Amino acid sequence: MVTTLHNRPDNPKRFDRHNVVLGKDGFSSGRFYYEVKVKGKTRWTLGVARESIDRKGKITLSPEDGLCVVYLRDVNVYKASTSPHVLLSLREMPQKVGVFVDYEEGQVSFYDVEARSHIYSFTDCNFTEKLYPYFNPSGNAGGKNSAPLIISPVNHTH
Repeated sequence: MVTTLHNRPDNPKRFDRHNVVLGKDGFSSGRFYYEVKVKGKTRWTLGVARESIDRKGKITLSPEDGLCVVYLRDVNVYKASTSPHVLLSLREMPQKVGVFVDYEEGQVSFYDVEARSHIYSFTDCNFTEKLYPYFNPSGNAGGKNSAPLIISPVNHTH
């Protein structure tokens, strides 16, 4: 496996050890929803992150550390980042995942868009700062995970 590191300025808003990107727009009220095509991926992580998430060093996937995410590992192992992480039993591999956030209700829900089925919900979250969509396509894995994450724009609702 060959890893190419690009010289980038050290910026407090840049993740230094992971292929993570946050959405451009954050939300501190209301509801928002987005969809991500994950077809062809063998690893990914999707959800929301609080604005103050630590972007340097190892990322701990947990609501206590500012992340409400679900993730795929090893082609067919799906988990939610609760404490401890919960193994999710899905009937089929989602091709597109919908993420719905209700800020005031403290809820983050994940859906298999094409199957029209619920994957998992984080409930009773106490959001106190801006939330951003969180995307980690993971590494290429020698071409096995080279498919892109494709973010579908969906109008945000209040």
